[in-house]
Amino acid sequence: MNKIESRKPGSSREATAAAGRLGARLKLARQIRGMTLKTLANAVSCSESLLSKIENGKASPSLPMLHRLVEALGTNIGRMFEDVDGDEGIVFRAGMRPLITLDPLRRGEGISLERVIPYSAGHLLQCNIHHIEKDGESAGPIQHVGEEVGYVLTGHVELVVNQKSFRLAPGDTFVFKSDLPHHYRNIGEERASIFWVNTPATF
Repeated sequence: MNKIESRKPGSSREATAAAGRLGARLKLARQIRGMTLKTLANAVSCSESLLSKIENGKASPSLPMLHRLVEALGTNIGRMFEDVDGDEGIVFRAGMRPLITLDPLRRGEGISLERVIPYSAGHLLQCNIHHIEKDGESAGPIQHVGEEVGYVLTGHVELVVNQKSFRLAPGDTFVFKSDLPHHYRNIGEERASIFWVNTPATF
């Protein structure tokens, strides 16, 4: 099994590097599909200038825009953040799992995703631990194909699914179809963490 180094957000250098890696992979995916900046920008409803900044690591997409980008490019978010080489692993040790911070230049609105199952085309499930800092919330609402289930590990969160609000505490679980618009936020005084599984892989 290849050793996976954990990536802990925090420094501006790491944030800039993360934005650069994401932008380069988005640009490569666009070029492989033979799409122009204008074509992709139109497909995801953003300006060419913003898309160019994203590809050059000078801006970071929101989570809804990132979903639109990977859908238009025929890929998923996992491919944008991870490199997987060699055989698939079975065990991923504490402290060694990749940590993804969306919108790294803006601290991802206080949300990071800890990979429980590192990306691989061989997995039908996708699983992350969503860490939501105090006052953090997801960009959204988001809609995509699939189904998802979650278990609140720590903290208190509000989950909104199809405009219905649910207040969740440690030990609470949820399940819903992913095509229903959904988003969530931390409503407590401490960091919240949710063990979150979805299928098919979209992150």
